[in-house]
Amino acid sequence: MKNNEILNKRYANMKQIALVMLVVAGMVWLGGSAVAAEESEGNDGQKASAKSDSGEELAPIPLELPMPVFTGTEIDIPTGAKMEEPREGPRPDFMAPVGTENVAFEKKVTSSDMNPVYGDLEQITDGDKEAYDTSYVELKKGPQWVQVDLGDNYEIYAIVMWHSHNVPQVAKDVIVQVSNDPDFVEGVKTLFNNDQDNSSGLGIGKGLGYFESHEGKLVDAKGVKARYVRCWSNGSTYTALNRWTEIEVYGKPVK
Repeated sequence: MKNNEILNKRYANMKQIALVMLVVAGMVWLGGSAVAAEESEGNDGQKASAKSDSGEELAPIPLELPMPVFTGTEIDIPTGAKMEEPREGPRPDFMAPVGTENVAFEKKVTSSDMNPVYGDLEQITDGDKEAYDTSYVELKKGPQWVQVDLGDNYEIYAIVMWHSHNVPQVAKDVIVQVSNDPDFVEGVKTLFNNDQDNSSGLGIGKGLGYFESHEGKLVDAKGVKARYVRCWSNGSTYTALNRWTEIEVYGKPVK
């Protein structure tokens, strides 16, 4: 209980943090980050190149974030939940092999609920990540999944997902899986699971709960090869329904 009280206090200023992030985001959009430019260049002005252990040249994934927006009041941490520590400042760039891009854009989306309560499934890969009421899709209650067919086999380095970031909330039982089987019966690999009581029926995960934000949740896929990406949720602290705004999958075609 004491830990929850501490975390609640740390989250009490989420609106103020979001406002600061709004200003920072605006500065980046207007001219980019001078600090990032300085860090990426050597003394001679040449951009420094990062390389993987295998010698591949790395670069930040081309992730464009929506504007940070929070409305409403702060919420309590879910009772007994194990939560990520709040991070100060923007998330560091995620590095991946040069040429990595969002291979989920406008790809086909299916779901355990093919008749959403609100919105259309195609919105989940349409590129709209903003915190508008018209940007998210709402599925029925209980554990539900959405699935992106990438159309081919890809080396996947990162998956970024936004449930709904218009108000402070915690999505429940978030699970990310990949497979080459569209039915997810064979060859299923779980990349992230923060279900802490097996209410999803897919096992207890080691992942931590997190507050939704304009940055989305980034999952390191470590170059796993797959065609299908399936993401689960089980409502949130804001609503029992399942909201999804966007899923991006950063990868390259398998050579």
